[in-house]
Amino acid sequence: MVVRRDSAVGEQASGGAKKTTKAAASGSAKRSAGAAGKAAGAAATEMAASAKKAASARKAAAAKKAAPKKTAKKSVEKAAKKSAPSKAPAKKAAPAKVTPAKPPRNESHTALVRRARRINRELAEVYPYAHPELDFENPFQLVIATVLSAQTTDLRVNQTTPALFAKYPTPEDLAAANPEEVEEILRPTGFFRAKTKSVIGLSKALRDDFGGEVPGRLEDLVKLPGVGRKTAFVVLGNAFGRPGLTVDTHFQRLVRRWQWTDAKEPDKIEAAVGALFPKSEWTMLSHHVIFHGRRICHARKPACGACPIAPLCPAYGEGETDPEKAKKLLKYEKGGFPGQRLNPPQAYLDAGGIPAPPLGAPMPGSPPVGTE
Repeated sequence: MVVRRDSAVGEQASGGAKKTTKAAASGSAKRSAGAAGKAAGAAATEMAASAKKAASARKAAAAKKAAPKKTAKKSVEKAAKKSAPSKAPAKKAAPAKVTPAKPPRNESHTALVRRARRINRELAEVYPYAHPELDFENPFQLVIATVLSAQTTDLRVNQTTPALFAKYPTPEDLAAANPEEVEEILRPTGFFRAKTKSVIGLSKALRDDFGGEVPGRLEDLVKLPGVGRKTAFVVLGNAFGRPGLTVDTHFQRLVRRWQWTDAKEPDKIEAAVGALFPKSEWTMLSHHVIFHGRRICHARKPACGACPIAPLCPAYGEGETDPEKAKKLLKYEKGGFPGQRLNPPQAYLDAGGIPAPPLGAPMPGSPPVGTE
C-alpha cells in the first residue's frame, strides 16, 4: 500500500517535473525567439543603414566622376573659343582724301574758263532739275514775288503770294489796293510796309506806263519801283527766256570760294562770271550755283564731305569733311526735306523733291525758315 502511495507521488512528481520542464523550455524558447527577433531586426536595420550608406557612397563616387567630365568639357569649350579665330570688327572704309583744288597763282584766263565750265557741267549733273524757287504763273506774279523775296526766304514768299494774287490777280487790281490790307497779307515776309509800298508802286507803273504788262527789256524793268538788276535778270531769264545772271548772296559766296573772281560788288561779279560762260548758259548757271549754295555749300557750315564737286573746289576743307557728319548738313531734297515751292516742277518731284507746305502748316524735320 505504501508502495503504491509512493509510486503515485512519484508519478505526480514526475508529471510536475515534466510540466515544469516543458514550461521552462517553452519560456526559454520564447525568450530565444524574442532575442532572435530582436537580433534579426537589428541586423535588418544595420543592413538597411549599410545599404543606404553604400548607395550614398556610390552617388558621391558617380558625382565625383561626372564633375571632372563637365569641368573638362567646359575647359575644352573655353579652349576652343579661345583658339577659334575671333571675328575682327568691320572697319569703316576711310574716305578718299581730297586735296583742295587750288588754282595756280598765275592762272590764265583760258585755264579759268575751263575750270569754271567743268564745275558747271558737274553741277548740271547733280541738279538736272534746277529751277527758279519762286512759284509763279506769269511775269507779273514773278516780278512781284521777286521783289518780296528781299530779306526773307523763297519759301516764305511762296506761302504768302497765293493769298495776295487771289485778291489782286492783275497790276490794275494791286495798284488800286488798300495799303493796309496789303500790309496785312505781306506781314509774314518781313519789312511788310516797305514791300507794300514797292508792289503797289510797281503795279501803278505797269498800269500807267506799260499798259498793265511787264516789260521784257532790262532797261525798262530796272525803272520799276523795287526792281534792280538781280530782279530784272530773274524775270528776263525765267519769264521771257532771255539769259541773265542772278547774282544773289549764294551766287556771290560760291563764285568767290571757287576763285572765279575776287570781286565783291554784284555788278563786277556779274561781269567777271559772265565772261567765263556763253550767254546762253547764264540762266541755268545761276540756278545750278544757287541750288548748290542752298543745299550743300552753306555760308557757315558747308558740307564739304558730301559735296559732289569737292575734288574741283579750291575751298574744300572750310566746312565739315567727315562724310557722315556732312550728310547731316544737307538741306531740301538732298537731305530728304521739303523744298521751297508749293508747286514745284514735275522734274523736281521726279527726282525725289517734296513740295513745301502752305503757310501755317507744320514742316517736320525741315531746316528752319530763314536758313537758306
